[in-house]
Amino acid sequence: MTIIHPPEVVKNSSETPLMLITGPSGAGRTTALNALEDLGYEAIDNLPLRLVSALVETAGVDRPMALGLDPRNRDFSTSALLDVIDKLALKGEIAFTVLYLDTDPEVLLRRYSETRRRHPMAPAESPEVGVRREMGLMHDIRERADMVIDTSELNVHQLKAEIERFFAPKGYDLGLSVHSFSYKRGVPRNVDMVFDCRFLANPYWVKDLRSLDGRDKKVQDYVFTDERFEVFFEKVVDLMQMLLPAYRDEGKTHVSVAFGCTGGQHRSVTLAETLAKTLADSGQAVSIRHRELRSQQ
Repeated sequence: MTIIHPPEVVKNSSETPLMLITGPSGAGRTTALNALEDLGYEAIDNLPLRLVSALVETAGVDRPMALGLDPRNRDFSTSALLDVIDKLALKGEIAFTVLYLDTDPEVLLRRYSETRRRHPMAPAESPEVGVRREMGLMHDIRERADMVIDTSELNVHQLKAEIERFFAPKGYDLGLSVHSFSYKRGVPRNVDMVFDCRFLANPYWVKDLRSLDGRDKKVQDYVFTDERFEVFFEKVVDLMQMLLPAYRDEGKTHVSVAFGCTGGQHRSVTLAETLAKTLADSGQAVSIRHRELRSQQ
């Protein structure tokens, strides 16, 4: 369940340079901050309240900033946070939104039970005492929030999707990196997908092409002449066009694809360059890394 209060404050990230995020412990503040950071915000967690005004005044907000205000901080109090909100409102120079993450007390108790952690507001007492104490502390702050998201029935992926829905209504770019490599040196670590293109015609065996690499049009044209190239490449593109939106919906922010060949100079480089250009032309954010080419290292 999501509550918007009032609805006119919902903005995209370019219109909301400063976001103050608070709420009871266990409601999902860290998840929300991570989601905003993925959307281009500079995210700072556990900032003492006494530093908020100084940070805004000295550093300014030249790009969207999200500040996580933790009830566990020693200088946190209802009146202190409300005072920060009032001071920012009086300045009127910076548009800001107070985002409050709310959760049903029973859900908070269950979460603490599952993690077996002590409640920060009652380290020597039961979690029930801590939840009740914190809810009382946060009541007036909740009433002043511009936006309230109830996370009681949301998992981390759903909460991230909610943040994206409100603060990136046009979506955000899923980062894609395309790699080329030589199987002689092993498959790169931490790549999501690997394609073996050693079945394609090898320019290495063409004397005039051996010293070149897959960034050269002559090498690319040679690889393209292999009758298996077009079918293979079309299937790879189709797979990417199907998977990238699915990965984004699942909450991934980056996907890496690698092409491997024998030497990592010709076929894999050609495939990486061609795929990167094809997807970039369709609007996808793409970076390229050719592991075996010295000029790229």
